[in-house]
Amino acid sequence: MQPLEIAALAKKVKENIERVIVGKGEMIDLMLAAVIARGHVLLEDVPGTGKTVTARALAASLCCDFARVQFTPDLLPADVTGTRVYQMNKGEFEFIPGPVFTNILLADEINRATPRTQSALLECMEERQVTEGGVTRRLSEPFLVIATQNPVEIQGTFPLPEAQLDRFLMRLTPGYPATEDAVQILSRFLKDSPLEKLESVCTRDEIIAAQQSLTQCEVSRPVQEYIVALCENTRRHENAQLGVSPRGMLALMRACQAYALIQGRSFVTPDDVQKLALPVLAHRVIARGLYGKGGTGEEIVLKALHDTPVPTEEV
Repeated sequence: MQPLEIAALAKKVKENIERVIVGKGEMIDLMLAAVIARGHVLLEDVPGTGKTVTARALAASLCCDFARVQFTPDLLPADVTGTRVYQMNKGEFEFIPGPVFTNILLADEINRATPRTQSALLECMEERQVTEGGVTRRLSEPFLVIATQNPVEIQGTFPLPEAQLDRFLMRLTPGYPATEDAVQILSRFLKDSPLEKLESVCTRDEIIAAQQSLTQCEVSRPVQEYIVALCENTRRHENAQLGVSPRGMLALMRACQAYALIQGRSFVTPDDVQKLALPVLAHRVIARGLYGKGGTGEEIVLKALHDTPVPTEEV
């Protein structure tokens, strides 16, 4: 699939999602880039800002199988991945697939589940497979986890460990709508819910074709060096306990490639890197002695962006 075809496809999906979601065009672009890059998305914001509705609107637009799991403290790993059940009529155990066997999984309030249950998603997100009873089962493609969490409320929650956060390609914050957008939301939902009338505008095969085209997007040597220097600078920051790992560096490059494709380009520019740096890198950075305090990862990434020379060559 050519870049202009991918851009047209992304525009069609975006316009469909915007029939429900108002004033979040940039966030939708980033989520579509995550889909093409085969990455997972963490939506983090206070309740009522449209995190769940955004995930459902994306799933409805993509004509993919969709499953939603409400994470709670008593949720077990088997409730997510599936388990074996003894069938008396057959005299044997049969594997019953869990909700993770889908295309788009909404993990709602993921930080309310225990670390044991959270870790059940690690293999699914990284390897796109589930191993149970010594048998490995592949997940269908495309596979995308959209998780939500409330960063303010801490009672009855379990912070996501670094290994879990590192599996998310992006962390996005919807935020409150502007005044005009808020009025438009009221008007749009005055008589009915547009989400329930939303129809798919993109087939599963089109998504897979766009994903397979990711490697066609060129990343020049100067831009590669810029990505490396930027990630290295996050490790050199005086307050950085944990900087961006090589996996985070690769994630940034893949996200930039996907973002360039949905813009109709076959190459990555330094502007793409600067735009994607915060959503891709900030949640992978931990400040020394300040774990859990909001904004520290963002501050380190912003400082790295300020200190890293931007390549000026044509790319």
